[in-house]
Amino acid sequence: MDEDRHWLTEPRNYDNNSIDIPSDSSVRTESERSRVLLSSASTSKDNVKSEKKEIAETTIREMGLQEDMNTRIGGWGCKGLSGGQKRRVTICIEILTRPKLLFLDKPTGGLDSAASYYVMIIGQTDNRIIGTTVISSIHQPSSEVFQLFHNLCLLSSGKTVYFGPTSTANQFFASNGFPCPTLQNPSDHFLKTINKDFEKDIEQGLADPETIIPSTEEVINILIKSYQASANYEQVRSQVAEICKQDGGLLEKKKSRARFLTQCQVLTRRSFVNMFRDLGYYWLRLAIYILLSIGLATVFHNLRTTGPNSVQARGSLLMFIASFLTFMAIGGFPSFVEEMKVFERERLNGHYGATPFVIGNSLSALPYLVLISVIPGAIVYYLSGLHGSLQHFLYFALLLFSCMMLVESMMMIVASLVPNYLMGIITGAGIQGLMILGGGFFQLRNDLPNPFWKYPLYYIAFHKYAYQGLFKNEFQGLKFSNVNGVPGVDGETILRKNWELEMGYSKWVDLGILFGMILLYRLVFLSILKIAEKIKPAISALTSVPPKQNPQIMVNPYASPLN
Repeated sequence: MDEDRHWLTEPRNYDNNSIDIPSDSSVRTESERSRVLLSSASTSKDNVKSEKKEIAETTIREMGLQEDMNTRIGGWGCKGLSGGQKRRVTICIEILTRPKLLFLDKPTGGLDSAASYYVMIIGQTDNRIIGTTVISSIHQPSSEVFQLFHNLCLLSSGKTVYFGPTSTANQFFASNGFPCPTLQNPSDHFLKTINKDFEKDIEQGLADPETIIPSTEEVINILIKSYQASANYEQVRSQVAEICKQDGGLLEKKKSRARFLTQCQVLTRRSFVNMFRDLGYYWLRLAIYILLSIGLATVFHNLRTTGPNSVQARGSLLMFIASFLTFMAIGGFPSFVEEMKVFERERLNGHYGATPFVIGNSLSALPYLVLISVIPGAIVYYLSGLHGSLQHFLYFALLLFSCMMLVESMMMIVASLVPNYLMGIITGAGIQGLMILGGGFFQLRNDLPNPFWKYPLYYIAFHKYAYQGLFKNEFQGLKFSNVNGVPGVDGETILRKNWELEMGYSKWVDLGILFGMILLYRLVFLSILKIAEKIKPAISALTSVPPKQNPQIMVNPYASPLN
């Protein structure tokens, strides 16, 4: 089973058949109620909206979360639900998908005995998961919770000590000389019997050194040998042999996903709300942009068209806007990395695919990017005295918008390749730094070294088209006087001679290229997500270390039964 671990990370094997539930996999700014409602809307196409809402709220009540229905999930910088409540929210979400196989990773962690019991009993009483096979890892279950399990698997150092009905486990230990003491929880007794971690400490604490007590290793070996000679062991072997004789094809998929447009709508709404509630995503950036715009407007106040420094001052202002204002768009990278983690988990669990996620994230960011482009852009544009017509300002705002969206698109690609947010910010900053250097401002086009800097960096760096678009928008139509001793110079001459811009096409072509690069970057991001779905399982299979074969593990299920 360990050798085929990569099967569990392949989404097409999971889709609506098996669900892996971690301790927490939610967007921290969402409320508990909205999280479950949105999940219900995006994973089911068989119910109308009112029915989905009723099912979601009923599931919340069954999990004992009705009092915190409007509480946010919470996380870093946002206090919300406790760890145990987050686990229950995650279970609520996955129950709505009606999986055939449900993996629970310590679902009772952080819960008291009563809450643990009611969470686990839902697997037997909830109509939505009756018929679902539930596999759970659990630590220190109460006696009531322990009795809810039909089968029990006890492992010690990777060796199977017991695997069979829970009801016969007590008898198995007693028959081998290790009975469970009266009034003691059987699960506690089993774990203490096969736990080797504290064996030396226990031996040193014995009051009577002459007392002969078998070591934990000896106890484990006795239990393993007894289990291998039991009827349960033979029954498991025969069942595994029967399964191996089958084709081993994928589980039958039950298409219960919502429609594509519904998924896009739900994900757009969720991402929009998350961006609105997360101060670090856009609001803090907007405040900093406004402060920087005021600073730029005061430094470059009342730009003139006369004097030797008039051309250089406008060029410096436009360069700062195109380079460093857009550079700050990487500030939302940590929040996007958190969204990517939620997406990876929900994609593996078959909630939706990569395309609705990319579309939803792109659409939800548009209003915020427009705000960041228009408000700070208007401050710096009009207070500094740039080209005053409305048409020129609209072009300025559109180009600023496209540059910010381009940087976010680039950081999406980085996030898909470098999931660690600190390394991602460093990588994104390095890429942008190279593009700024090769954009044609700090070193003009004809002065750039041909290898790498001019071919291909100058032509693929979006800063080139941002510089050219902003400079054309500002200088064309203006006339400057007393520039380098020349009494009168038009803006196009300055663009051609001073800045060495490509004047064979208009500023709108530069803007169109920027929007084309946005589309290209988003498609590259989507392609990486699609490719990762296929190559990650293969990489995991190649890089995983084969487990050390133990004689206790069934190696050949076709072998004849042991006598």
